[in-house]
Amino acid sequence: MKELKRYVVQKHHKAQEQVHWDLMLEAGGVLETYRLPEPPEKWRDKAIEAVKIFDHPLKFLNYEGSVNKGKGRVEIADCGMYSVIRKDETQKQISFSGNVLKGEFLLNLKEDGWELRGV
Repeated sequence: MKELKRYVVQKHHKAQEQVHWDLMLEAGGVLETYRLPEPPEKWRDKAIEAVKIFDHPLKFLNYEGSVNKGKGRVEIADCGMYSVIRKDETQKQISFSGNVLKGEFLLNLKEDGWELRGV
């Protein structure tokens, strides 16, 4: 059986920036984080850009509120458990079991960055 880990998707509002969503995957004592331009309800529809950003502390698994010194706020859009089915330097196949994200997705490294799509 694959090891289950926690994940969260935060809806991120920041003044004078478009809303985006951060996918945070528990990994090695931190949250490996990817920024996505669309809500998790749409992630299965098509391949979308997933910008790898800095790792976040585990406290963000449950955090909702002010961020960036009061210049933005986050709210939880989805959370649950995930397992890595397959992983190498350029791909990570993930199975999600959450409120919104269910089933398998592929994080794929392209020439111009990461993308996420349903499998």
